[in-house]
Amino acid sequence: MTTLFISEDSGPEDLEAIAVAVHSVTGLPTTIRSLKRKGLRLEKGEILDRDYTGPVLEKVLETNEVIHEVPTEGVYKGKHVVVAPIRSKDGKAIAALGIVDILAIIDLQSIFQEYTSVLQEVENSEK
Repeated sequence: MTTLFISEDSGPEDLEAIAVAVHSVTGLPTTIRSLKRKGLRLEKGEILDRDYTGPVLEKVLETNEVIHEVPTEGVYKGKHVVVAPIRSKDGKAIAALGIVDILAIIDLQSIFQEYTSVLQEVENSEK
């Protein structure tokens, strides 16, 4: 049986499967690290760094909360990111996983308003 085990001591080799899966699904720059070891940074289908940490990853490990932020330093300085803790069964943050948050730059309200008007047009044309 194959298993995946993550702990606060997990290194990049242990976190790679999760990071690659998230990156493959979203296509967004993805970062991950454990509490005690640095991790990975992926962009455009490639692992660019196997000794990575960032200020928001570290903040999430300290606070154990999801953070949406624009870092003022690091590789993603000036870009919206969202980082979430990966928690143990007892709720302790043992790792952090982040992506560049493209939704933060999209005006969702205007998109949904446009979507509603398109639906109205389709409904009216069917009558």
